Amino acid sequence: MSDSIVDSAGQGMSKRELLAMIGKTAGASAMYMAMAGMEQAQASNFKGPVKLEGGAKGASVLILGAGVAGMTSALELSKAGYKVQVLEYQDRIGGRSWTLSGGTTYTELGGATQTCQFAPGNYINPGPWRIPWHHHGLIHYCHELGVELEPFMQVNYNAYVHNTKAFGGKPQRFRHVQADYFGYVSELLSKSVKQGALNDAVTKEDAEMLLESLRGFGALDRNMRYVKGMPSSGRRGYDKEPGGGLSAVPEPSDPIAFSELMQSGLWRSIAGNLQWDHEFTIFQPVGGMIQVGKAFERAAGHLVRKNSKVTSIQQNEKGVVVTYKDTKTGEVMKAAADYCICTIPLPILAQIDMNVGGELASAIRAVPYSTSVKVGLEFKRRFWEQDDKIYGGITYTDLPNSQISYPSSRYGAKGPGVLLGCYTGGAAGYELTASTPEERVAKVLEWGSQIHPQYKDEFMNGSSVAWHRIPWTLGCFGTWTEQTRADHYKNLCQMDGRIMLAGEHASYYGGWQEGGITSAIDTITRLHQRVMAG
Repeated sequence: MSDSIVDSAGQGMSKRELLAMIGKTAGASAMYMAMAGMEQAQASNFKGPVKLEGGAKGASVLILGAGVAGMTSALELSKAGYKVQVLEYQDRIGGRSWTLSGGTTYTELGGATQTCQFAPGNYINPGPWRIPWHHHGLIHYCHELGVELEPFMQVNYNAYVHNTKAFGGKPQRFRHVQADYFGYVSELLSKSVKQGALNDAVTKEDAEMLLESLRGFGALDRNMRYVKGMPSSGRRGYDKEPGGGLSAVPEPSDPIAFSELMQSGLWRSIAGNLQWDHEFTIFQPVGGMIQVGKAFERAAGHLVRKNSKVTSIQQNEKGVVVTYKDTKTGEVMKAAADYCICTIPLPILAQIDMNVGGELASAIRAVPYSTSVKVGLEFKRRFWEQDDKIYGGITYTDLPNSQISYPSSRYGAKGPGVLLGCYTGGAAGYELTASTPEERVAKVLEWGSQIHPQYKDEFMNGSSVAWHRIPWTLGCFGTWTEQTRADHYKNLCQMDGRIMLAGEHASYYGGWQEGGITSAIDTITRLHQRVMAG
């Protein structure tokens, strides 16, 4: 595709101008889909296992942080013959690839300590929780390191969409809203075709095919209307479902009135799930995202020194010296290497004494982190399956908890079940985490009960993770803007003397593990090129 697009008046329009117009009129989701179609949003650039050929020439590398970026770097550099040491603040490997299950204990800023009480087999992933099909790097390492994957249910047509100001606050089934929205749009477009409103853009032959496609896409009747009947009910569901015997005849359901549907704003939830990174197939590790960290530990855990808090990073023309403190014993020690790859989250790194140039120092301080909050709730039974027939997927709401995600595994299991009762951020995240962990759970219970009345009777316990209060990251992921990328991104990723940064913050995959992996691959490739040239 060329760099410009010709509009209907024959005037040139740049891709940037077109995308800006789409964004203003249709929202960010539509703009992102347009970007993908114009090859502006690409799949992961991971092309297969990295090849660091030529040997390490005796070089040593000190890696700070044992998340997926640090462990990818450690694994591949050690394979190539480099002497590698990893310093990790926590007592486990995996970083934000974390899973809360029964017995997990953690303390946030302010001193509040939580111990997860979930029953065996129940868990939530407070950080990354899904792996889209196009995250080729992460999927490669899952396969290579023996992480078993299973489907993650992103979209469930039988889950709910909810607006407290619409339908008397009653949640609506996702399938009703999507079918009705697509149906009405198809009917309106078919009327435009019939009235010749698109003659300048659509030939007569194409118009006939367009009408036929709209009939199927929108579930329209023979008169090209979206109304109560078998075509629409075959899409949105029936008031009385098909059966057998004398009671077999289904009864069609009534579509939501067009104006009521538009005013509800619930169609926004549909658009969000058309995004490229929400398209099927999506995976999750069996047993929780912590399995990714455990797999890297099996492969390269011998290179990692845990419970090591970095306090200083100093370099000169010969190498890098890092001062760190053993968080168990209090002993202060030093580690040295020829080069350093730092994957420490930027809000933490900004507080560490580090002699780098002004451009890198400014870049480190320029990227704020998300305030994301997740709250897991355990209930006596899986009522969302038993009562509401919801098996996996996500319910969306305008309440502060934003989302309810139902487990994508162990369907039909007896006994307690856990769902993700809240995934929110921004101002709502700050407001929620101003409360104690117990108060957060109580608020999320109150909000969720407006959608699932069973909440209060079935509730057992809950745990919350407020990422900007987690002391080893102070936020969930880096949040770039177009301007900060223009001003600081290259400076953040460039080698500064003998120091390089890697992590999701040093990628265009912000907030995803794939960003950490592709950033690590890029970093170690450039470091290896320097060693080979040196």
